[in-house]
Amino acid sequence: MKNDAREVAAITHATPADPSQRFDLYGVIHKAIRALMSDTLLAVGSTDVTDPAQREALSLRVDELLDFCLSHLEHENLYVHPAIEARANGASARIAQEHEEHRQQIAALRLSNARLRLAADAALALAAAGELYRELALFLADNFVHMHLEERAHNAVLWARYTDAELVEIHNALVSSIPPTEMAFALRWMLPAMNQPERV
Repeated sequence: MKNDAREVAAITHATPADPSQRFDLYGVIHKAIRALMSDTLLAVGSTDVTDPAQREALSLRVDELLDFCLSHLEHENLYVHPAIEARANGASARIAQEHEEHRQQIAALRLSNARLRLAADAALALAAAGELYRELALFLADNFVHMHLEERAHNAVLWARYTDAELVEIHNALVSSIPPTEMAFALRWMLPAMNQPERV
């Protein structure tokens, strides 16, 4: 269904009266991502990168985070955005643009992480870790705002245009596309981040 620009703007700034009663495509996975991001940032700031073994382990953790973030935005691009566009034309444009910006940020973070991993001495490792920490903190800050917008604006569109049964179908199609190794990694962060009713 097509919508003019004013209707799309109104929808994307709407807040449903009782979102707790609707199926939320974003809620649980975003809890996992926030937990993973926060834990990784803490590790970058606290690890003794002058120890080569600790530095290597930290670099692998950062790579895992970046891989997961990239995969997550791909899932949203392939399954959630088409659903939004099918019934609210243009409503996913802002977030889609932010996804492209996140790709660029992830690429830059990979380079910073590589500089840390390949640092030739302790002083260079400390400098690289400090730079990576600051860059990662900005990436997290941007993503926290980004996820908030998805949870508010995108859910408003989805809840106005789809039944919960239809949203569950979208969710199931997305989840069924995830390889077992990635799903296991996601669950490692999802389960501790969820509250008791969500786990049940």
